Amino acid sequence: MINPVAEPVSLMHYLVVGAILFVCGVVCMTAKRNAIGVLMGIELVLNGANLNFVAFGSPYLQSGGAPSLGLDGHLMALFVIVLAAAEAAMALAIALSFYNAHATVDVDQANELKR
Repeated sequence: MINPVAEPVSLMHYLVVGAILFVCGVVCMTAKRNAIGVLMGIELVLNGANLNFVAFGSPYLQSGGAPSLGLDGHLMALFVIVLAAAEAAMALAIALSFYNAHATVDVDQANELKR
Protein backbone atom coordinates (compact mmCIF):
# COMPACT_ATOMS: atom_id res chain seq x y z
CA MET A 1 0.00 0.00 0.00
CA ILE A 2 1.34 3.44 -0.95
CA ASN A 3 1.58 6.02 1.80
CA PRO A 4 0.31 9.35 0.34
CA VAL A 5 2.04 11.32 3.10
CA ALA A 6 5.47 9.94 2.18
CA GLU A 7 5.02 10.82 -1.51
CA PRO A 8 6.85 14.04 -2.49
CA VAL A 9 4.81 17.06 -3.47
CA SER A 10 4.72 17.38 -7.24
CA LEU A 11 3.27 19.76 -9.79
CA MET A 12 0.08 17.68 -9.95
CA HIS A 13 -0.66 18.32 -6.26
CA TYR A 14 -0.55 22.07 -6.79
CA LEU A 15 -2.69 21.83 -9.91
CA VAL A 16 -5.33 19.81 -8.06
CA VAL A 17 -5.47 22.35 -5.22
CA GLY A 18 -5.65 25.20 -7.76
CA ALA A 19 -8.50 23.44 -9.60
CA ILE A 20 -10.37 22.89 -6.33
CA LEU A 21 -10.01 26.59 -5.46
CA PHE A 22 -11.19 27.55 -8.95
CA VAL A 23 -14.26 25.29 -8.80
CA CYS A 24 -15.15 26.49 -5.28
CA GLY A 25 -14.95 30.08 -6.55
CA VAL A 26 -17.20 29.38 -9.54
CA VAL A 27 -19.74 27.63 -7.31
CA CYS A 28 -19.62 30.54 -4.86
CA MET A 29 -20.12 33.08 -7.65
CA THR A 30 -23.12 31.26 -9.08
CA ALA A 31 -24.80 30.23 -5.82
CA LYS A 32 -24.55 33.43 -3.77
CA ARG A 33 -27.13 36.14 -4.10
CA ASN A 34 -25.18 38.54 -1.94
CA ALA A 35 -22.70 40.87 -3.68
CA ILE A 36 -20.05 40.24 -1.02
CA GLY A 37 -20.34 36.47 -1.57
CA VAL A 38 -19.93 36.93 -5.32
CA LEU A 39 -16.79 39.00 -4.67
CA MET A 40 -15.43 36.25 -2.45
CA GLY A 41 -16.03 33.76 -5.26
CA ILE A 42 -14.13 35.96 -7.70
CA GLU A 43 -11.21 36.13 -5.27
CA LEU A 44 -11.18 32.33 -4.96
CA VAL A 45 -11.08 31.97 -8.75
CA LEU A 46 -8.17 34.42 -8.98
CA ASN A 47 -6.31 32.64 -6.16
CA GLY A 48 -6.71 29.30 -7.92
CA ALA A 49 -5.27 30.80 -11.09
CA ASN A 50 -2.40 32.34 -9.10
CA LEU A 51 -1.53 29.01 -7.55
CA ASN A 52 -1.32 27.45 -11.01
CA PHE A 53 0.84 30.31 -12.32
CA VAL A 54 3.30 29.95 -9.45
CA ALA A 55 3.35 26.16 -9.69
CA PHE A 56 4.13 26.25 -13.39
CA GLY A 57 6.82 28.86 -12.81
CA SER A 58 8.61 27.01 -10.02
CA PRO A 59 11.82 25.25 -11.09
CA TYR A 60 11.57 22.87 -8.11
CA LEU A 61 8.28 21.36 -9.22
CA GLN A 62 9.30 20.49 -12.77
CA SER A 63 9.64 16.80 -13.45
CA GLY A 64 11.44 15.06 -16.27
CA GLY A 65 13.55 18.07 -17.17
CA ALA A 66 10.62 20.00 -18.60
CA PRO A 67 11.41 23.65 -19.28
CA SER A 68 10.25 26.07 -16.61
CA LEU A 69 8.47 29.35 -17.15
CA GLY A 70 11.07 31.05 -14.96
CA LEU A 71 9.75 34.17 -13.28
CA ASP A 72 6.90 34.54 -15.76
CA GLY A 73 4.49 32.66 -13.50
CA HIS A 74 5.43 34.73 -10.46
CA LEU A 75 5.08 37.99 -12.37
CA MET A 76 1.69 36.96 -13.74
CA ALA A 77 0.56 36.07 -10.20
CA LEU A 78 1.74 39.46 -8.95
CA PHE A 79 -0.16 41.17 -11.76
CA VAL A 80 -3.32 39.20 -10.88
CA ILE A 81 -2.95 40.16 -7.19
CA VAL A 82 -2.76 43.86 -8.13
CA LEU A 83 -5.74 43.45 -10.46
CA ALA A 84 -7.74 41.66 -7.74
CA ALA A 85 -7.01 44.43 -5.22
CA ALA A 86 -8.23 47.09 -7.66
CA GLU A 87 -11.28 45.01 -8.55
CA ALA A 88 -12.16 44.46 -4.89
CA ALA A 89 -11.84 48.16 -4.08
CA MET A 90 -14.07 49.20 -6.98
CA ALA A 91 -16.64 46.46 -6.39
CA LEU A 92 -16.88 47.23 -2.67
CA ALA A 93 -17.37 50.92 -3.45
CA ILE A 94 -20.19 50.01 -5.84
CA ALA A 95 -21.72 47.64 -3.26
CA LEU A 96 -21.60 50.30 -0.53
CA SER A 97 -23.17 52.87 -2.84
CA PHE A 98 -25.91 50.42 -3.79
CA TYR A 99 -26.48 49.58 -0.10
CA ASN A 100 -26.81 53.27 0.80
CA ALA A 101 -29.41 53.75 -1.93
CA HIS A 102 -31.44 50.53 -1.49
CA ALA A 103 -30.57 49.11 1.98
CA THR A 104 -29.66 45.73 0.45
CA VAL A 105 -26.77 44.12 -1.40
CA ASP A 106 -28.91 41.45 -3.05
CA VAL A 107 -27.73 41.19 -6.65
CA ASP A 108 -31.23 40.25 -7.86
CA GLN A 109 -32.50 43.67 -6.79
CA ALA A 110 -29.91 45.50 -8.91
CA ASN A 111 -32.11 45.76 -12.01
CA GLU A 112 -32.03 49.54 -11.65
CA LEU A 113 -28.43 49.49 -12.88
CA LYS A 114 -29.51 48.25 -16.36
CA ARG A 115 -29.25 51.18 -18.77
